[in-house]
Amino acid sequence: MSQGKAQPAKGYLSGLARRLVADKVLAEDKARAAQQEAIKERMPFARHIVEKGLAPSRAVAEAASREFGAPLMDLASFQVLTEVLEKVDEKLVEKHHALPLRIRGKRLFLGVGDPTQVDAIDEIKFQTGLTVEPIVVEYDKLNKAVEAALAQMGAGTMDLGDADLEGVEVGEEGGSSGATDLTKADADDAPIVRFVNKMLLDAIKKGASDIHFEPYEKRYRIRFRIDGMLKEVASPPISQAGRIAARVKVMSKLDLAEKRVPQDGRIKLILSKTKAIDFRVNSCPTLFGEKIVLRILDPSSAQLGIDVLGYEPFQKELYMNALAKPYGMILVTGPTGSGKTVSLYTGVNILNTADRNISTAEDPAEINLEGVNQVNVNAKIGLTFAAALKAFLRQDPDIILVGEIRDLDTAEIAIKAAQTGHLVLSTLHTNDAPQTLTRLLNMGVPAFNIATSVTLIIAQRLARRLCKACKKPIDVPKEELLKEGFTETQISSPDFRIYEAVGCDQCTDGYKGRVGIYQVMPVSEEMGRIIMREGNSLEIADQSAKEGIWDLRTSALSKVMQGVTSLTEANRVTID
Repeated sequence: MSQGKAQPAKGYLSGLARRLVADKVLAEDKARAAQQEAIKERMPFARHIVEKGLAPSRAVAEAASREFGAPLMDLASFQVLTEVLEKVDEKLVEKHHALPLRIRGKRLFLGVGDPTQVDAIDEIKFQTGLTVEPIVVEYDKLNKAVEAALAQMGAGTMDLGDADLEGVEVGEEGGSSGATDLTKADADDAPIVRFVNKMLLDAIKKGASDIHFEPYEKRYRIRFRIDGMLKEVASPPISQAGRIAARVKVMSKLDLAEKRVPQDGRIKLILSKTKAIDFRVNSCPTLFGEKIVLRILDPSSAQLGIDVLGYEPFQKELYMNALAKPYGMILVTGPTGSGKTVSLYTGVNILNTADRNISTAEDPAEINLEGVNQVNVNAKIGLTFAAALKAFLRQDPDIILVGEIRDLDTAEIAIKAAQTGHLVLSTLHTNDAPQTLTRLLNMGVPAFNIATSVTLIIAQRLARRLCKACKKPIDVPKEELLKEGFTETQISSPDFRIYEAVGCDQCTDGYKGRVGIYQVMPVSEEMGRIIMREGNSLEIADQSAKEGIWDLRTSALSKVMQGVTSLTEANRVTID
């Protein structure tokens, strides 16, 4: 990016550099070196020092505001209007990293990190015919705002590395190629193709688990679920709702003409010769059009390994011991989106050796794993979980994974398999481990079969990890800590410290990534006796506590004491 002004002589400090040195924000030698590097990179000095981490973004913005007499504005709660964005060519917004904020009469207020960006001001003034007045904003907030604005404008291509928005390939389900790309698309849909591709690539880059395309009466909204929380990332014109939905449906091979009933599909996005990401797609008719949700299925999640999932050492040992047994049943329980599939597939990946025959029945298979025979159940044609399990038992299996035990037929066949020399892994929807046993009883499974087949139950939740770069310790009154469940011994320890989320340019609201919270409960002989006399989940919970089994709350508080997550987040995922 050219500066539109004479470059300072070597050794000469520009106005902003001098101000930062005077304010003791930056050492003089570092300021001189940074100024020369910024010139070489053809980048504004302010942007360079913020992106290189040489000075806080807020301090740089305040110094620039004082030095050049330009007003300072906080973008944190500012909403850019679509009609303002439409006045400026998105290519200029991207090129100059400048954000149009407001228009008053013939004046356009332009958010910039460095008010000496003469080229940006002149080009936008020429394109719009308006008088441009610079407003200083913090660079880290400007980065996010410009990215959101480009997405809203529909053709942003910033910061996507080597990704080709126009040539992203969509492979056939099952792995054959046959790419769909821009060269085969109608010319009128080229901006929509680029926009949808950008949304998919952005979601992958940001570590999102789901993408929501949502039409409403007067607006269209796109949200990403990042670390379990939904965040709005774009709001394209409502007039484009139909074309966006049509593009996603074409990519996922859904019926374009059918808009009255839900549809399910799949997209395989081929990013490179060695990297592909699958999306599970569902469309659902709403009052104002089709809402489409994409679940991002990353096969590499099964390769993470058990050590990074968040199990405490003794919990990991219990899980590994159960996996080492040649028969029995391991059940993983928790709400939708709590990471049950990743936990199961981590176990399957450990067991996936050449001397074992592994078969899975899922609805649908979310993670593709070489060496594992995976079946998608389809109730419409009679391929239910129970039918798939019956077939597996005739295929000389060693290990069987059932996506979910939903009914008595599936439960009885799975338990029969566990009792006849097979290791069975599956999931149930219950709140904690003790309730899983009583859920099977309520399904109609005989108590004796439960007591003799189920070896381990894992209940789990996913909590957001605190960002290591910005988390800060907090003081909480002892009385409140005791109410939360901490013990006197824990609180009185000199190492006891808990942290809270802050938020910075490296994270989302103070959090980055997620960690598992687990209750790992082996089914002991005494628990078996409680089941045999059809005791309730409270009795089983009391017995597990006597045996030293951590419940979900205890595991969550342990993660808080380790500084992995916050008390607020622990309360969110473990208090009903």
